[in-house]
Amino acid sequence: MHPYAIAQKRNKFRIAAENKNKQAALSELLKKHQGDNIIIIGIYIDQLKCISKELGSPLITGATKSLEREQLYAAFKSGEVKVIVVSKVANFAIDLPDANVAIEVSGTFGSRQEEAQRLGRILRPKSGDNRAFFYTLVSEDTNEIDFSAKRQMFLTEQGYKYTIDRFEGWI
Repeated sequence: MHPYAIAQKRNKFRIAAENKNKQAALSELLKKHQGDNIIIIGIYIDQLKCISKELGSPLITGATKSLEREQLYAAFKSGEVKVIVVSKVANFAIDLPDANVAIEVSGTFGSRQEEAQRLGRILRPKSGDNRAFFYTLVSEDTNEIDFSAKRQMFLTEQGYKYTIDRFEGWI
């Protein structure tokens, strides 16, 4: 029996959010957007460390010293680094205008404000075709779907369009 099925209610969200099978969907999205400026965002540091290590991409968390953080942001802005992995620190006070893809691997329950802030990271005017893509990876048949639907509803009410793609290998 899968741990999600027998977990206490308060633990189910984290189990779904940290679903290791999300890595397959993340890999597909990274292939699809190869060469783009990509931010991978999540709330669980252990999950983000694994993703960062697997991709060989820098990780920025609240524990990242200011100087290192600024250097990593500068490397991303210059195009030297194309993919960065960030925790909730990316929700506030960062300016990465060239980012055009955000992939949310875990979010804060149904936080509509957080979703709007994350979307705002990639909606800044850019040169070129000026297209932005925001993906939220959720585990099917879990309470993560319900929280994601609340965040989607808010953005849909703001005029954003959603499509749902399914990847094999969820919980």
